[in-house]
Amino acid sequence: MSKVSIGLRGWRFNEESVFDPSGEIKPLDEIPDDERLRLVRLLTLVEEPCDACYLTYGETERHRCRSAEIVYGEPMGEVVLCGPHETDFLYWFRDVGGSEFRGEVDLADEFHSWFDAGGRAPGDYDGIEHVESAPEALPDTPDPQEIHEDLQTRIEGERIDLREYGPDSDSNGDQEPLSEDTLESADVDLSQEYPDK
Repeated sequence: MSKVSIGLRGWRFNEESVFDPSGEIKPLDEIPDDERLRLVRLLTLVEEPCDACYLTYGETERHRCRSAEIVYGEPMGEVVLCGPHETDFLYWFRDVGGSEFRGEVDLADEFHSWFDAGGRAPGDYDGIEHVESAPEALPDTPDPQEIHEDLQTRIEGERIDLREYGPDSDSNGDQEPLSEDTLESADVDLSQEYPDK
């Protein structure tokens, strides 16, 4: 089973799990959970700017940010980067201790903190040379924009039943609801207001 990137380099998908024999993306309910989550997450990531560029320029100069080309990390804790900033991430991950966050959603926050504090790869640091091996052996994958539009259309029609995640759902297992006494004895200030993003 060959692995392919879709939209951004980094996350690799089992071709047979995601595409039908004609090269079209399978219906979402036929795609394994982990790959479906990543595929759906790519809907927003392919349109995002590079995280490092965004940390450099901010929202007011977002137009100066390069588009994301690669994604590292787990869904909802991923880092998206342009080609030039990939080297900074690789240096942080390999040589500064970032690898301890492998598989963790904190990976993005930790990299962002390091980069925002001025962390950069040395100028002579070698990144990764991306090589397409036997691209002619792979079926033609749709254009990332076509994939994005196709998935967006499919997802808009899906409904999520929040009752599946509520107190009466089976997903809560043996957990008991928190009582008033437990909440009062906890060292948590529930009246605290937090800034909106």
